[in-house]
Amino acid sequence: MKKSTIWLLAAVMAATFFGLLYIQINYFRTTLKMREDTFDEAVKRSLYQVSKNLELDLTKKFLDEEYIAFNKKNSYGNPLEESPGRKTVTNRQRIRITDPSGNPIANMEYDISQTTDIQIAKPGRHRQGSNAVADASYRMQEYFRERHEYSRELVESVASKMTQASPNMPLEEKVNFKNLNNTIRDELRYNGIDIPFQFEIVDKNDKPVYKQETYREPAKAEIYPQVLFPNDPIDKLNYLWVSFPTKHQYLLNEISLFVIPAFVFTFILLVTFIISIYLIFRQKKLSEMKSDFMNNMTHELKTPVSTISLAAQMLKDPGIMKSPEIFKHISSVINDETKRLSFQVEKVLQMSLFEKQQATLKLNELDINDVIVNIANTYQVKVEKFGGSIDIDLEATDTSVNADEMHITNVLFNLLDNALKYRREDIPLKLMIRTWNQNNKVYISVEDNGIGIKKEDAKRIFDRFYRVSTGNRHDVKGFGLGLAYVKKIIDDHKGTIKVESELGQGTKFIISLFNIK
Repeated sequence: MKKSTIWLLAAVMAATFFGLLYIQINYFRTTLKMREDTFDEAVKRSLYQVSKNLELDLTKKFLDEEYIAFNKKNSYGNPLEESPGRKTVTNRQRIRITDPSGNPIANMEYDISQTTDIQIAKPGRHRQGSNAVADASYRMQEYFRERHEYSRELVESVASKMTQASPNMPLEEKVNFKNLNNTIRDELRYNGIDIPFQFEIVDKNDKPVYKQETYREPAKAEIYPQVLFPNDPIDKLNYLWVSFPTKHQYLLNEISLFVIPAFVFTFILLVTFIISIYLIFRQKKLSEMKSDFMNNMTHELKTPVSTISLAAQMLKDPGIMKSPEIFKHISSVINDETKRLSFQVEKVLQMSLFEKQQATLKLNELDINDVIVNIANTYQVKVEKFGGSIDIDLEATDTSVNADEMHITNVLFNLLDNALKYRREDIPLKLMIRTWNQNNKVYISVEDNGIGIKKEDAKRIFDRFYRVSTGNRHDVKGFGLGLAYVKKIIDDHKGTIKVESELGQGTKFIISLFNIK
């Protein structure tokens, strides 16, 4: 897959994800706004009904007072007592009171008693039919006229008192503050709101008239106002302020049952998306490295095979057999190229180490200084061939380590080979191997004065198949496995390795291994 295709796929996935996230967030905002609007409407409806209930209570209070006073004034007495020759008739009267806009304030029913003189016929005596009907009709008309007059005067009296007396009454007489809390709570519950609230009553100048003992001043935007007794004069109007300390938690709790899981799954989707893109690019880079490895391996194996094949053909020439020196030279070439081919095959076989969690190590007690001396003596001839030198500085005194001699030797040879490959052509190669002790460990450093490594490359030189670019130099060959092998072997020995390098100045590898106590 091309890198441009991967980037396009990543862009499409990112656009889809963020588009989905944007829609999801907008949906949550809209849902929360709808919940808040519904809550506000329910609160306003409840407070409006609270105001109407207060007006209803006040109207009923006036009506009760006027009803008793009116009956006493007209000497109706006790409607349950009847005297001979009189008849008490009780009728139910409906009274409906509205405000100037036509909205109902109160709907009440009262039993109205009216006592009239009625001629009760004695047994055995019957009046003439026509006179009895006319007399009864007249009395009924008089009764309904008196009842209508009674109701009209009662209502007019109550309306007059509501208009004149109510505005001048103290608020404490118009409102029962002890019952107001219950009235508000009942109305809120009726409209589906059952959360803590607080209230206070203020005048037109926002000066408190009454407030709860536990009342805490809320923000202005959190107050729900409702005018009390709107028919009072403007300068005597009072307002009921209600607020809800836990409103936001209440609204969030309503949608948290699906908001929290939605965000959790969205976060998981985001993490999965990022990891997928990372793995795709990593696999792409690994694929490119493997392709480079195959190309390098083909070239590295082809060269010694071609040289051996050419030397073998030369040996078939009878003239070669007559010249011992030429025969010896050709035999030496075949031997060197065979060793070179074996070394390259051995590097390829080292790849199997990376498929296992740990290489098979044959651990024995080694003196690391002795190993370094042997390596330096073996490698000195090769370094001098290129006009260089190799020195050792063995300061370590506790040099016993538990290690695999073959793999540790290969590690040091790999580091020396890299120093030889990446030397500078303009100055002689200088190699330095040092040892020292620190914190129950023995440290080994391999230092050169080669071309050095860039900082961005230094972070990746231990990756499989990774090879540092050498510009226009084509004489440096390899598979990109050497330092990866070094890192794995040192890790399997429970040691550490790090690199210090400066471009154009040289490179130093530092290895630490535990001493044997």
